[in-house]
Amino acid sequence: MSDYYNAFEMSPVPAPGPDAVPPEPFHGIYGMPAFVTIPTSDLAASVDFWTRGLGFFELFGIPGRLVHLRRWAFQDVLLVPAENAPAQPPAMSCSFACVLSQVDSLVEACRALCPDSVEGPRDTPWNTRDVTVITPESARIVFTAAKPFDPASQEARNLAAIGITPPDAGRGDHEKHD
Repeated sequence: MSDYYNAFEMSPVPAPGPDAVPPEPFHGIYGMPAFVTIPTSDLAASVDFWTRGLGFFELFGIPGRLVHLRRWAFQDVLLVPAENAPAQPPAMSCSFACVLSQVDSLVEACRALCPDSVEGPRDTPWNTRDVTVITPESARIVFTAAKPFDPASQEARNLAAIGITPPDAGRGDHEKHD
């Protein structure tokens, strides 16, 4: 990657750091650039798990047809009724950003609702801490929190090996970067 643009200018995800604060839940209406639709055989139980366990809120619902859940801006999930939910989670997952201070409480909340629903947290080679949750609908949801960047770390070397390097201090946000 040879160009660096400060994506934090347009993202609701805060810059990683020990004091990173999650944004407030976003209650506005916008054209959704991406969203997940999840079929469920028990809409009420699914809403309960997603709100109490995963920290989403119900933006709106169409009785018997749809519940629109949201967390931060651009973290939208549509729960829709279905005859049957899959028995096994798919290999595919959907990931949502969080901050490090949310990881432990998310794990605790999900385990309180469904003890075997959580895997992790685990640290990744790309400098995040991830938690995988299998929801009541058998969806595989990953919450991923960026860890503070340490230029001397193995994670920094892993990223540099694939061409991702941090911007130099004092360089403009949109200047060319090697």
